[in-house]
Amino acid sequence: MLKGKTVAVVVPCYNEESQIGFVIDTMPDFVDRIVVVNDHSPDRTAEVVKELIARDRTKGEGRRIPPHKVERTRWNEAELVLQEESEREMAHYVPSEVVNEHPGTDRIILINNLRNGGVGAGIARGYKWCQDHAIDCTAVMAGDGQMDPHELESICLPVIEEGIDYVKGNRLIHRSAWLVIPRVRFFGNSILSILTKLASGYWRVSDTQTGYTAIGLRAMQAIKLHRIYRSYGMPNDMLVKLNIAQCTLREVEIKPVYRVGEQSKMKVFKVIPRVSRLLIKSFFIRLWRKYLFKDFHPLFIFYNYAIVAGLITLPYAWKIGKAFLTGANVATEPLIAFLFLATSSFQALIFAMWMDMQDNERLYR
Repeated sequence: MLKGKTVAVVVPCYNEESQIGFVIDTMPDFVDRIVVVNDHSPDRTAEVVKELIARDRTKGEGRRIPPHKVERTRWNEAELVLQEESEREMAHYVPSEVVNEHPGTDRIILINNLRNGGVGAGIARGYKWCQDHAIDCTAVMAGDGQMDPHELESICLPVIEEGIDYVKGNRLIHRSAWLVIPRVRFFGNSILSILTKLASGYWRVSDTQTGYTAIGLRAMQAIKLHRIYRSYGMPNDMLVKLNIAQCTLREVEIKPVYRVGEQSKMKVFKVIPRVSRLLIKSFFIRLWRKYLFKDFHPLFIFYNYAIVAGLITLPYAWKIGKAFLTGANVATEPLIAFLFLATSSFQALIFAMWMDMQDNERLYR
């Protein structure tokens, strides 16, 4: 426990038989549960974790953390409905099994996905276990040994002490970032961070691709965990969902760790287009859900006008560009229409972004 609060760490892994033992052995003592989600690895990852569970059990029973159940009273019908809905949602996760014979007292929990679902699916399944057991603070550490366990406490403390909903590490603000992070990854991370600002509404966030995070129980209960994006765009999608749920956010400086453990399996030039498409879709989802259906805000009108006016501007821009290239005279009507639409579209976009920043400033702690 940390400051009297329960702490769990979700460790998604795929083919990490050589690293998972190191990750578990270096986990800080204040971690109550290490939830390893093995994403249908064909190697010996599951066997290695089982051996670690057996070894750890010889030290004696750990602190009992049973599944959280709501007891019926006259006033908690709403809580019972939510519990039943949570149980039904298990059908939407990747099929899995909890391997432990004594999950109530084992410190290491092994969940085997019965088919490969992706890193996001693994994290979502680990989150689900922690939510069902009412863990106060749930962190995520990769199974490849590239996250410093000594930084875990600084990531968890804002959740534990201040009630921040979501805390994420930020490698880009570390003074060694430009020297340590490979240039391709630095560039790709920066591009996706810019897009994530617009899509998520957390305008002050950066290093959106880091997976070193901690989340509070309230935030886990505020979003649909089974709808988290299942691949490498999971951190970006998570930020959008948390913003829609009005969750508070903080970034903590962490050091970039490369050239230790195993080489990352992420292919930058494949991930960027895929995550970019996800973020464009997520932007519209946030815009409609947060600023129309949940609580109307004028920025909804400004954003949509900017997009519509910008699209209408394109045919006029084509005519003017074609006339310029061919040396033909440009008619007054398309020129005036282009200038009006382009100017008003740009102004509406600036107003919308400014309102978006102002509205979400309260969520960044």
